[in-house]
Amino acid sequence: MDRLGSFSSDPSDKPPCRGCSSYLMEPYIKCAECGPPPFFLCLQCFTRGFEYKKHQSDHTYEIMTSDFPVLDPSWTAQEEMALLEAVMDCGFGNWQDVANQMCTKSKEECEKHYMKHFINNPLFASTLLNLKQAEEAKTADTAIPFHSTDDPPRPTFDSLLSRDMAGYMPARADFIEEFDNYAEWDLRDIDFVEDDSDILHALKMAVVDIYHSRLKERQRRKKIIRDHGLINLRKFQLMERRYPKEVQDLYETMRRFARIVGPVEHDKFIESHALEFELRREIKRLQEYRTAGITNFCSARTYDHLKKTREEERLKRTMLSEVLQYIQDSSACQQWLRRQADIDSGLSPSIPLASNSGRRSAPPLNLTGLPGTEKLNEKEKELCQMVRLVPGAYLEYKSALLNECNKQGGLRLAQARALIKIDVNKTRKIYDFLIREGYITKA
Repeated sequence: MDRLGSFSSDPSDKPPCRGCSSYLMEPYIKCAECGPPPFFLCLQCFTRGFEYKKHQSDHTYEIMTSDFPVLDPSWTAQEEMALLEAVMDCGFGNWQDVANQMCTKSKEECEKHYMKHFINNPLFASTLLNLKQAEEAKTADTAIPFHSTDDPPRPTFDSLLSRDMAGYMPARADFIEEFDNYAEWDLRDIDFVEDDSDILHALKMAVVDIYHSRLKERQRRKKIIRDHGLINLRKFQLMERRYPKEVQDLYETMRRFARIVGPVEHDKFIESHALEFELRREIKRLQEYRTAGITNFCSARTYDHLKKTREEERLKRTMLSEVLQYIQDSSACQQWLRRQADIDSGLSPSIPLASNSGRRSAPPLNLTGLPGTEKLNEKEKELCQMVRLVPGAYLEYKSALLNECNKQGGLRLAQARALIKIDVNKTRKIYDFLIREGYITKA
């Protein structure tokens, strides 16, 4: 039994005949039952019934030849390959040199055939497109594209946003540091030589297998990041905040299982629980209506209005009790009145209520003799005294906030709190002071 096959047109690219060790010239024979490596015979050895080791003369074989038309009846496959090799060697447009290298076709025939079948052929162009798409699909797992229609953030190196994105580089679709970044070090000194013993060869292969397993783990983690869209952490957090507090807690608990169930299934699970939470809240509201004897939604609206009015009255009684608590202290009473005036005018209360627990606020910090005091102006000294912060620490925090503001073009309070790991109230006062004095700008 025989089949027609094809091989390279250059004899030096083919392995020699296994019978006489001569270069193979088309047509020649390939055994279909031997290999790897493939078992080739020239026609002379094949007709003699050459047999060698496992190869028998009655094995199934293929006739390897390129003497058949592919795109044009007057052009054989061998001439097609010779034309492509000549264009590659001589350059596109040098048709006279191409014809001289081919020897079997004229300049006009080479140009007409190449333009017709390799440039202006829509079938060939679509085939190339399909091959390109297949190649892109095959290598899709090797890069981590930004999973969004928006242009990915491009933060400066070592900025706060860059750290939030784990060093992801959008232009290269990869990370600055890979997971298990030094996995390749174990292979740098391994060299396979022919005189290795079996034990040494097996040991080297085991090291290579370990390296492959570490690469698989690195690729698995990248796939999780890509599938779940975790590169832009801030956008991911904004999506998480759209859920109620109870669902957010569940989201945080179930996050560790997201890599097991997949992104779509995980989102469906969270959405189903969010829907369940909404249904339970609605059922509880309906049960409250039923307990109050309400049987229609018109009465329910009246009930909600009256309930809101009762809540406002209760808050007023609570404020009155606060007045009674502070009425004996004239200073505390004045603070309470100013606070209520701010609330009534729609502003946030600028003066906090004094606590009646008996605790006194800490006295201002004495800066006399502390290092760095001479570098502060009067307003900065007053700030350090009020927040009880030594000048050296203040100068360090101020420098960090200024550098980050210059990198980002602005600074938010959340970013300042991420940079300065101290009490959040002190961070707020430092941040407001630097904004007010013009050292930094708000993002």
